[in-house]
Amino acid sequence: MPITPKELYPWCAVPYDQLETHPDRKVPFRLVADSAAMGAAMARELVDEIAAHNARGEATRAIIPCGPACWYKPFTDLVNAERVSLRNLEVFHMDECLDWQGRELPRAHPYCFRGFMEEQFYGPVGPGLAVPEEQRHWLTAHNIPEVRAAIDAAPIDITYGGWGQDGHIAYNQTRRHPYSALTLDDLREASIRVQDNNLDTIIALAHRTFGAAYQFVPPMSVTLGIRECLSAKKVRVFSDTGAWKATALRVALFGSLTVEYPITLLQEHPDALITATVATATHPISEHPEWDLGV
Repeated sequence: MPITPKELYPWCAVPYDQLETHPDRKVPFRLVADSAAMGAAMARELVDEIAAHNARGEATRAIIPCGPACWYKPFTDLVNAERVSLRNLEVFHMDECLDWQGRELPRAHPYCFRGFMEEQFYGPVGPGLAVPEEQRHWLTAHNIPEVRAAIDAAPIDITYGGWGQDGHIAYNQTRRHPYSALTLDDLREASIRVQDNNLDTIIALAHRTFGAAYQFVPPMSVTLGIRECLSAKKVRVFSDTGAWKATALRVALFGSLTVEYPITLLQEHPDALITATVATATHPISEHPEWDLGV
């Protein structure tokens, strides 16, 4: 059943500075001041994870998102300054946008994740430290079996990610098809797939990037499933993009498991952490107790 306004209101009314210690919180939560603080935390954690595996002579297997953008420069700066080798890092890219025929986008398109990651995540790493090309697993409409087999070959150590306006992790959006509703078990077992993007996702991205010009937003995507993303030993999700993520955050922290907000499945993971900036964690309803919303 959809979450009702009566259920939602008290979660949204919690002030941002009470989220970390709230007694009803169901997932560990970390509040950071701004994008710079988030980028520094993300970079430090992943560099330390890789360095620890290197010290033990082990590979590091990580699911990595395109975004938030704040952490790539701090990450590559740390790698270069501390000479942390990425030669034993195996990267599974979380998702990719596609055109209406399921084709890859031009590398310079703002929603071509591969183009952005090649420039920002891989490009600045110094010679001799970089992730080998064969250890960079890019998603396309045509290589799903190969990527699935590579993920299943050994445990994933860490998943980095964000969440969308409907609480999607990777592009595991809320399924809105009127004739094929999902159960929680369906969502838990959702695997790599090509799909149409939801209308609300397209509208959100249009506002974020194109001045509401939805015509430029890719209408399809290929994504790792919840099964792959939450298979990792550690799951870390982050957002610094403000108000359009605030409600999904509150549902993740306080709501029940629901297919309406896939992020709620983090409540089942033994080592998950949600991190948000003050701007993202501040819900408008928490700042306006005088509003009468009829609940």
